[in-house]
Amino acid sequence: KNRKKMGKGKSHDPKDGKRKEKAKMHLKRNIGYVDGVSFIIGSIVGAGIFVSPTGVLKHSLLNIGVALTIWTASGLVSLMGSLCYAELGTALPFSGGEYSHIKRGLGSLPAFVFIWTSTFTKPASNAARALLFAEYATQPFYGICPAPEVLKKCLALAVLWSLGILNGCSVKMAAWVQTVFTLLKMMALSVIAIGGIVLVGGRKESLARFEDAFSSEIPNASQIAEAFFQGLYAYGGWWSLNYMAEEMKNPSRNIPLTVMTAVPAVIVFYLLVNISYLTVLTPKEIVSSVAVAVTWADRVIPSVAWIIPLSVAVSIFGALNSSMFTLGRLSYAGSQSGHLPVLISMLNVHSCTPAPAMIFSTTIASIFIIPSDLITLTNYFGFSAWLMIGLTCASLIVLRYREPHLHRPYKVFLPVPFVMVAMSSFLVLAPIVWSPNLQYVYAFLFMLGSLIVYLPFIHFKLHFAFLDKITCHLQLLLEVSPADESTESKCE
Repeated sequence: KNRKKMGKGKSHDPKDGKRKEKAKMHLKRNIGYVDGVSFIIGSIVGAGIFVSPTGVLKHSLLNIGVALTIWTASGLVSLMGSLCYAELGTALPFSGGEYSHIKRGLGSLPAFVFIWTSTFTKPASNAARALLFAEYATQPFYGICPAPEVLKKCLALAVLWSLGILNGCSVKMAAWVQTVFTLLKMMALSVIAIGGIVLVGGRKESLARFEDAFSSEIPNASQIAEAFFQGLYAYGGWWSLNYMAEEMKNPSRNIPLTVMTAVPAVIVFYLLVNISYLTVLTPKEIVSSVAVAVTWADRVIPSVAWIIPLSVAVSIFGALNSSMFTLGRLSYAGSQSGHLPVLISMLNVHSCTPAPAMIFSTTIASIFIIPSDLITLTNYFGFSAWLMIGLTCASLIVLRYREPHLHRPYKVFLPVPFVMVAMSSFLVLAPIVWSPNLQYVYAFLFMLGSLIVYLPFIHFKLHFAFLDKITCHLQLLLEVSPADESTESKCE
């Protein structure tokens, strides 16, 4: 009625079209190059490089040369994988990372198995990080005495929900926090790396140690493989950028550029830090140390050694923020495809963030904190992660042949995804063959359990009417709305 009173001419005002475009509900492109680099580095660099880089050295039979070679090779494999993901991210820049690519390349069922597995394993990994953060954050207040378990669990829950709320309220603020904490952890690694370089020049025994790097016993094939597995685990998180491809500014340019900056930077820092550890400590001391960086600090900077436990807590916090951000996007993408409840695919009407997805993933992670058994929470993650990496790289190969005319701003050298598929198969099967464990049977049965949900609810589309009423009430409570249907077309 108002438009009629105003006259026909004003109804064609081009500003109206702009207002409608702004009013559409979809994820905003708020993540730039620097933010992307921060997210990748923040995802890869957690507590491991500070606490226990002993796995590689131990399985290398304390051979320094072999250990450093494996650290380099693990980084190069991670770089190859990230370049495969860069092609998929630029060609199909949608939220959901591997899930979206597996669905496009291999179909709905493998994608559902992925999200079924990830919905439980990734929150479990976040719960483990939160508990580890609580361990290091409370340690200075209790000295040699252990902190109460209730306190650590409460602090872990508080950190989880603080980051969940932050990521659910503002993408820009979450990206800013990620950048700040990534800078802080890189400063801490720089202190260790530079300290080692300075000491190398002044210690003859340190130089002699590196001159005879390959002089000790050479490990056999199975030991090298185990060391390699440990090294690859330390680089875990290089796949995180594809989860935010829909929110990247100029993804065709920034995704490959970000990957080629962040992963090589981590490789260089990991090598320098390991060299620094080996400069100050003997291989036997490193393997026997509970927290290598703390032992290093006690030797090199005893007056300010407290800075290292603080750095570990900061590093874990940054890695947790990045992991929660990506997990929220995975849940959001799965819901958009109908593999999770529809409410999870909705966006907050004020901030255009996937708030329900963040609440969903944070709630599951909170449940995992209750038992607080870190080994149980994390020992399944590596198995499932490399299986899904293999499926994702296989999707790239399938799409190359099935959709040759798909616009690919960046194309990886085709043998690289074949190498990654072979590497993933090896890393999935090797632990099962070398050390058979009932855990792998449970893992396989857990994945098959996804069929119990997939067949009735996804394939046959079984639906309960009362769920619509619950969704409606929650939608009003959370102030969320379905994402605009044209979101995917805007990203192509």
